[in-house]
Amino acid sequence: MGHDQPLPFATPDIGQPEIDAVVEVLKSRWLTTGEQCRLFEQEFAAAVGARHAVALNSCTAALHLSLEALGVAEGDLVFMSPYTFAATAEVVGYLGATPVFVDIDPVTLNIDAARLRTAVATELQRGRGRPRAVMPVHIAGVPCAMNEIWDIAREHDLAVVEDAAHAFPTTYRGRLIGRVPDGVAGAVCFSFYATKTITTGEGGMLTTEDEALADRARSMSLHGLSRQAWTRYSTGGGWQYDIVAAGYKYNLTDVAAVMGRVQLGRAEKMRARRASIAAAYTDAFREIEGVECPTVPAGVDSAWHLYPLRVDQSRAAVSRGALIEGLTARGIGTSVHFIPLHLHSYYRERYGHQPADFPNALAEFERVVSLPIYSAMSDQDVERVVDAVYAVNTRTGTGTGNGGRVPG
Repeated sequence: MGHDQPLPFATPDIGQPEIDAVVEVLKSRWLTTGEQCRLFEQEFAAAVGARHAVALNSCTAALHLSLEALGVAEGDLVFMSPYTFAATAEVVGYLGATPVFVDIDPVTLNIDAARLRTAVATELQRGRGRPRAVMPVHIAGVPCAMNEIWDIAREHDLAVVEDAAHAFPTTYRGRLIGRVPDGVAGAVCFSFYATKTITTGEGGMLTTEDEALADRARSMSLHGLSRQAWTRYSTGGGWQYDIVAAGYKYNLTDVAAVMGRVQLGRAEKMRARRASIAAAYTDAFREIEGVECPTVPAGVDSAWHLYPLRVDQSRAAVSRGALIEGLTARGIGTSVHFIPLHLHSYYRERYGHQPADFPNALAEFERVVSLPIYSAMSDQDVERVVDAVYAVNTRTGTGTGNGGRVPG
C-alpha cells in the first residue's frame, strides 16, 4: 500500500478462491445452514483435534451456548479476567450468573492462574454463589496457562469455557487450542469476525469432546428444535419438528461457511505470515528506549492475532497517547486491546468495581497499543509501520528506513 494511502489497523485476507467458493454457493440457491456448514464443522474439528464442532454466527453465540449447555444459571459464579472484550462477560449475564473478575499476568495479559486459585477459594468461603465455570481468554493469540487452569477446574468441579477468539491457530504444549482434556467439562469458542485470523465475515465455532453439549448447543442455536428437525429442509428431511427448549437464532449460513472452509485451508500459511511480521517488529523495536515488545512464553506458539506494543511512560520518548496520535497522523491504523471491563460504566454501577481493583489490568491497559498485523500486509506496509514508530519515538519525522523487512 502506498505511503499516501492510510494503512488500516486490520483487513481480511480474501482472495479469488474465497470469492469463487461464495459464488458457487450463491448459484446453488442453498444459502443458509446446510452441507457447507456440516463440512466446515467436520474440517475445523479435525484441524484442532476436537470430537465435535458446532458452527455459529459469532463467538459470542458460542460462549453463550457453551455456558447454557453446561448448566450455568442464576446465582452461579463464572471466573474470568476483566482484560477482554464485552462478549466474555455479557453472556454470563444473559444466564443470570455473575462474572467474577481475576487480575492478569502482566507479561501475557492473560488471567493469572495463581490469582484464579485464590479467587475460587475466596468465593467458596464467602458463599455468595456457586463457583461454576472459568472462562480463560487467550489474549492476542497467546494461550493461557491451561494446565494450571484445568487443574483448578478438576479440583473444584468447574467447567472451562475457553474464549479463543484470538487463538486460531495457537499451540499449547504441543497441541492446538481447541480440545478439552479428559476430566474437564467444557468447550472452546472461536471467532471468525472480519478482523480475525480466519474470517467468514461474521461467524464462530464451538468445539467440545462432549456429544451432549454439542447436541444441546446445536439445538439451542436453532430455536431449541429437536434433533430430527435440524435437517428438515434438506433432501430427505421431514416437515415435523418439536421444540424442546426456548432457544435462540445463532446458526451460521452456508455462504459464510464456504468462505471459512477456504480460509481454513490457508490458516497455517496466514499464521506464518503474521509470525514473520511479528518477528520483524520485535527485531526493529527492541532497541527503542521505553518500548516493550510482546513476549510469548516457552512451550507455546501464538496465533499473532494482535501485536500489543507497550510503552513504559517513565522511559519512553512519548506517551502511549502521543504514540497513537503520531501513528494516526502518519496514516497508520492502531487500536487498544482492551479497555478492561471493570472500567466501564455498566460493571462499575452493577458490581461496584473501582479502577484499582485489578491493578495489573489497569496498568497494562494504560500503556498498550496494538499495531497492524495481518497476513495481507506487504513488506512495504511493515516497513512503513516500523518507520512511523521510530519517527514518533525519535521525534525526527525521518524514521530508520531499514528496520521493517520481513525475514524469509
